[in-house]
Amino acid sequence: MRIRLIIILLAFFNLSCERLFIEENPEPENAEVFDHLWTTVDEKYSFFDDKNIDWDSARSIYRPKAIAARNSIELFEVLSELLFILEDGHVNISAGIDFSRNWEWFLEYPSNFNFDIIERNYLVPSEDYQISGPIHNTIIDSVGYMYYESFSDNVSTSLMNYIVQKFLINERKGGFEINSLDGPVAGLIIDIRNNGGGSISNAFTIANRFADDKIKVADWYYKTGPGHKDFSIAEEKFIEFDGDDDYKFNKPIVVLINRSSYSSANFFASMMSFLPNVTLIGDQTGGGGGLPINDELPNGWRYRFSSTRTIDANGNNIEFGVKPDVEVALDSIDLANGKDSMIEAAINFIKNN
Repeated sequence: MRIRLIIILLAFFNLSCERLFIEENPEPENAEVFDHLWTTVDEKYSFFDDKNIDWDSARSIYRPKAIAARNSIELFEVLSELLFILEDGHVNISAGIDFSRNWEWFLEYPSNFNFDIIERNYLVPSEDYQISGPIHNTIIDSVGYMYYESFSDNVSTSLMNYIVQKFLINERKGGFEINSLDGPVAGLIIDIRNNGGGSISNAFTIANRFADDKIKVADWYYKTGPGHKDFSIAEEKFIEFDGDDDYKFNKPIVVLINRSSYSSANFFASMMSFLPNVTLIGDQTGGGGGLPINDELPNGWRYRFSSTRTIDANGNNIEFGVKPDVEVALDSIDLANGKDSMIEAAINFIKNN
């Protein structure tokens, strides 16, 4: 009798616990969630025509699968597969249980980056090595070097002035010769490999510091209507140096890029390529030329997708990446000997120019 009573009490306790975790208002129907996502993307995504995507066909394929999903995990997988066909690293769903992503823009290519090699063999041994804000900087074999890991880390004009003047002013010789041939550096390397992007304003802050006269670098187009071709008129983008002319950096600059240079890093590489003293070295960037916007599904999941197009001043859509002027890959033998082939190539390029 006592055992029977315990069993009844346990059953009642388990039933009560289950009720605690069952929402009184069930989640919206799968069809509602799917239709909200498909329609919003259909009306506001910016690269359907550029990528020749048949979004109507995608609806026919994935809507029945979404309706048939038996739980949140299955529904998430269907929606993730739907968005995967956009081939866009700016497109994601965040559901708590998982975060959908398309990382083919870098996973299918060599990494061409090893920060451990850079830190151990180029940064730490140098007496000039500083970490100024988010920017690692030093002088390597008479060439300035700065590594910027993420455009999410804020930089200011005053910070950039400090770093650039370190490379311009010959303090070691007790003088203050600016832009002199015998100054501390022959040129500068800006390393944005494995920089996945962040704030576009930081990209402008750095690019403006190395600009000369005002120069157009891109046109931005914003999605304005439900049609796949409904965009705003071009919003022109320029970079321009705003400071003392004596502190312009007129020496050769190399920007190091790889497939993991994405989003704002991709745009930064594009902007810098329009400066006459800049050369891009490395591998093609990963792309990401659209500014993403965020929205929420009826079931509370968050998602984002690209809603603008960036066309550079030469008419190229940078969604598909920016090509280097000089292609260089990391060499396995160099790596084994503690050398970064791209940094070495950049140093040689600067010293020979």
